[in-house]
Amino acid sequence: MDTEPKIDWHSPKIQAYLKAVSRTFTNEGTLVAFPTCFPGMTVPMPLEESHITALEVTPDGIIFGGTSGRQSHLFVAAMHRLTGIVFDLGTPDGATHCAAVCWGSPGPAAGESGGSRLLAFVNGPRGGRAVSSPAPDMDEDLIQEWGFDDRKLTDHGECAPGEPVVHAIADASHKFAVGVTAGHLFTTDLAAPQIRVVGEVSAKGRIALASRGGFVGQDGGAHLWHYDPSTRALQGQAVKLPEGSWDHPLSWARDAQTGLLYTADTEGRLFSFDESAGFSGPLGRTALGPVGPMAVTFDGRVFGFCGDEIANMFCYDPGLREVSNLGVAASVIERRRYGYVFGDAVTGRDGEIVFGENDNGGHLWIYFPRIRSARA
Repeated sequence: MDTEPKIDWHSPKIQAYLKAVSRTFTNEGTLVAFPTCFPGMTVPMPLEESHITALEVTPDGIIFGGTSGRQSHLFVAAMHRLTGIVFDLGTPDGATHCAAVCWGSPGPAAGESGGSRLLAFVNGPRGGRAVSSPAPDMDEDLIQEWGFDDRKLTDHGECAPGEPVVHAIADASHKFAVGVTAGHLFTTDLAAPQIRVVGEVSAKGRIALASRGGFVGQDGGAHLWHYDPSTRALQGQAVKLPEGSWDHPLSWARDAQTGLLYTADTEGRLFSFDESAGFSGPLGRTALGPVGPMAVTFDGRVFGFCGDEIANMFCYDPGLREVSNLGVAASVIERRRYGYVFGDAVTGRDGEIVFGENDNGGHLWIYFPRIRSARA
C-alpha cells in the first residue's frame, strides 16, 4: 500500500512555494526516515494514529515519544548498538493527543527496579492527564529472537480539571516536571507522579528550561511568564518579547552546553534568550515562517523546520551568525520518503537531531549534520 502523503507538485500554490525557497530537497547532511516498528518483525502504527507530536531522549540515546490522531500511542525507541526499533508501549485510554513526554527513574513506590520511566501528558474526552509506563531495557542487542514483557500504563489523573495540557518538560536532573494546561501551571515528581497545581497562567505554545534553572513560556502575545522551582514563585508577564510578530505559539531549542534558548517569531526571525541577560537582537531569518520544532547539536548549531504544510529545514550557525535553508526533508536510505510536517525535535546521544513526523504514517527522522571543515 502506498502510504506517502499526496502532493500535487504542479499546482500553482506549490510551484510558487518552491520558487520562493532556495533549495527543493535536503542539500546538506543526511536524513533517515525510520518507521514506528521493529522492521521485519512488527508492523508500524496505524496511519491515522502515528502523528508524532512529542519526543524526549535520555543521555544514553533512548528516545521516548507520543503520537496523536485517532488514538494516541506511547513508544520507546533505540537506534544505537544492534537495535533499530520503535516499540509501542500502549494506548492511553481515550487519548487522542500527546502534548509532551518526560523521562525519569522510577521510585520504590512504583514497584519497578532500574531503567527509565516514561511520563506522558495526553489529552482526550477525559481531559488533560498524566500517564506513565516503565520502559523495557533497550541496551541489549536485538537480533531475531527477542521479546519484551507487556507494559502497563498507569493513569495519574487530570493535571487541571477540565483543561487540556499544552506542554510539559523535565528539569535538568529529571527529578520533576513542569507543565501548563490551558490556564494553569503544574508540577509533578517523576519518580512518583502526583500533580500539584501552582497557579494560573496564560499558556500558549511550548515551555522551556532556561539557563539558570527557571522555566519560561509565552504569556499572551507580548511577554513570557517565569517560574522559579527553588522558590515556587510564578511571575506573569515577567519578560517582554522582542519587537516582532508573536501571534504563533512559540517553539524553543536549548543549547545543553550553555543553557541558551532559541526561539523565533511568526515571520521566522530568530532570537536567543538568556535567563540573566534577556533576549538578543534578531540573529537572522528563516526562509519561511513560522518556525516549528528545532534542536541544538553539540557544536552549537541549531537545526529545525520552518513553514506550514511543506516545511523546509534550516540551520542557524552562531559562529557565522548565518541562517541557511536546507530544503524539504527527503530520505533515500532503504526507501524513498518525503517529510512535510514535523511535531517535535530532540538532540540524540551522538549529536544527531531526531525529528518526529506529524503526519499519517509518521516516522522518526534522524538527521546527521554535515561535519564542517576545520577553519584556520
